[in-house]
Amino acid sequence: MTFPPFTLKDLIDILLIATILYGVFRLLRHSGAVNLFWGILVFILTWFLVSYVFRLELTGALFDRVISAGAIALIVIFQSEIRTFFNRLGSRMGKMSQMFRPGSPDASQQVLQQVVIACSHMAKQRTGVLIVLANKQDLAGYIETGEHIDALVSTRLIENIFSKNTPLHDGALIIRNDRLVSAACVLPISSNRNLPKHYGLRHRAGLGICEKTDAVAVVVSEETGNISVAHEEKITEVAVDELLDVLLVALDYNKTN
Repeated sequence: MTFPPFTLKDLIDILLIATILYGVFRLLRHSGAVNLFWGILVFILTWFLVSYVFRLELTGALFDRVISAGAIALIVIFQSEIRTFFNRLGSRMGKMSQMFRPGSPDASQQVLQQVVIACSHMAKQRTGVLIVLANKQDLAGYIETGEHIDALVSTRLIENIFSKNTPLHDGALIIRNDRLVSAACVLPISSNRNLPKHYGLRHRAGLGICEKTDAVAVVVSEETGNISVAHEEKITEVAVDELLDVLLVALDYNKTN
């Protein structure tokens, strides 16, 4: 059995496939479907060997039919993961486009300082908090799930919203364009199985919105008073005196502005 010569084009082709497979693996790893990924990969490798290496026509024809129907089934099964992938791709393209035009992110440093002060106070009181800071994506679909506010960002207003005696303390507070736009918002829940067990729904919701958009979420634990920041695929506990710097970095904000 002879094979055609290996060229630079073949190397690029292999690297592209490897990159795509690695991206799919990372995406499915956090959704708990990594075993399904390995099963699909084994099936595809078997199909390649049968159809293109050993050239078994009858078995290859059967595998071809399964592959054709399976592609549609995979789109249905992994529609949530596919949507997340394209959201992240669009987010990265948005960040690249910002490099070629002036401007600052939605949350200015003064607004972030108000958020940090409010979180510091509520952390001492062990008040549960979930604040979402919009970045390049406007989060319109999530904003509509809550109560419309459209107010200036202030420490006292944030603390009042999350007070246990107010009807808006459950759910997320979303800040966009330097304004409090909506409270008691419903966010998607992360299915990441690697999260610590002491993280509750508030933490999972904070990570969930950041898995699907380029937003940054700040979470204050009601049980411990610890502050966490979620961004992209990670959620990390931070000290109060580090919170502002972490938010500035996550939002790609130029501190000199």
